[in-house]
Amino acid sequence: MNNWIKAFPEGFLWGGATAANQLEGGYNAGGKGLSTADMLTAGTHDTPRRITPELEERLNYPSHEAIDFYHRYEEDIRLFGEMGFKVFRMSIAWSRIFPNGDDSQPNEEGLKFYDRVFAELKKHNIEPLVTISHYETPFNLAKRYNGWSDRRVVDFYVKYCEVIFSRYKDVVKYWLTFNEINIMTLPFGTFMAGAMLPEGGGELTMSIKDNEQLRYQALHHQFIASAKAVKLGHSINPEFKIGCMIAYMCSYPLTCNPDDVLLAQEKDNLSNFLCGDVQVRGAYPGFAKRYFKEHGIELEMPEEDEDILKAGRVDFYTFSYYSSTCVSADPNQEQIGGNMSMGLKNPYLKASAWEWQIDPKGLRWALNNIYNRYQIPMMVVENGLGAVDIVEEDGSINDLYRIDYLKQHVEEMKEAIADGVELAGYTPWGCIDLVSAGTGEMKKRYGFIHVDKDNEGKGTLARTPKKSFYWYKQVIESNGEDLNMPEAQNTLV
Repeated sequence: MNNWIKAFPEGFLWGGATAANQLEGGYNAGGKGLSTADMLTAGTHDTPRRITPELEERLNYPSHEAIDFYHRYEEDIRLFGEMGFKVFRMSIAWSRIFPNGDDSQPNEEGLKFYDRVFAELKKHNIEPLVTISHYETPFNLAKRYNGWSDRRVVDFYVKYCEVIFSRYKDVVKYWLTFNEINIMTLPFGTFMAGAMLPEGGGELTMSIKDNEQLRYQALHHQFIASAKAVKLGHSINPEFKIGCMIAYMCSYPLTCNPDDVLLAQEKDNLSNFLCGDVQVRGAYPGFAKRYFKEHGIELEMPEEDEDILKAGRVDFYTFSYYSSTCVSADPNQEQIGGNMSMGLKNPYLKASAWEWQIDPKGLRWALNNIYNRYQIPMMVVENGLGAVDIVEEDGSINDLYRIDYLKQHVEEMKEAIADGVELAGYTPWGCIDLVSAGTGEMKKRYGFIHVDKDNEGKGTLARTPKKSFYWYKQVIESNGEDLNMPEAQNTLV
């Protein structure tokens, strides 16, 4: 027991996380085609984003410019380097490589852009962690094939993977096949993750018109695509480490009523472990088969698919964690928001301005829950506090509430490591302010770096380090040992 140490391991990968559609901009630059994200209008906390079948003048499409990383990547990566990042989670925009998704040849100009990004990261000794598909399927695949509902999209994805694996085999080691693949277990994922078009356009809400049979078929196609990508990647470079990425939906039973406990277990299984089991273990779990049977879902699954899934198991497990909710068999309890999902209010927790309950201990619980099941290396690749930041008269941004949130979560990660969890990295979400995926807002900020842009798209795009920038720098320098607040602690917003 004398060897028991509560500390982050040597070589721990500290960094930050982004997505191309939320920060790159340049939506039609360098030969890039339209993506599903490019067809989403701006929204607010109260107004859903709209999906438009064609681009409409006078509407605000936040991804079109985003924060213009496309033209400012050198400055941004320099700032990441100044913070001391060991790793940068980013995504490649599929439609920058294959503008229509089903093109015969890749777009060389798009490939060259990422050549430059990876070279800049190397200059600052930052390891790229690349998400291959992050909510931005080429829009042509949505229009022509109804997205992932069509199995032909698997081949387009694998061709895309072959191009980027071959091109970047010597500069990228860590890959994630799909961002938050389990969002396809929710109606919300139909368009955002599945690129399946709602009738007559529609709005991006949890109540989007749903076809559960089609949605789970599309999810199955993504499982097959992921497994094929893992096998292909290992054949191109055996040193590749290819992982899954899950939006961990942490749900507690509201009471000790056995019905609540069983409901929480069922939600954990369907929301989290269904996708984790297929990608880590290589097969559908029994509870999924029961769910499909009881809900009349019959997957088209050729016999060879079982072998494909088994042969394409991922090397490591990553997930996003922001908050937790409760579940109850009682339908009259108070609802509250969370990352892509709704749940019941926990009377023991406070919530952010966006009604996401703040639960650092839930991260420790999630890490143990996942690791006990899979026992493979893990990374927390999204975590953070979305808040309205105030720029003071002297230009400073004193986001002590963000530091407080992150500090508590880092402390709980350290506890999980002491519990025996094999945690390899941490990349807080939106390390630089970017467009919110759920609402399309800029004012819902997560970053260590402020970007001068508002919800209407106005601003200079100037970058300014926040107080959290300097705090996170000291966290990285000390490998998670120095978590001291720069000054008196604020309460969480």
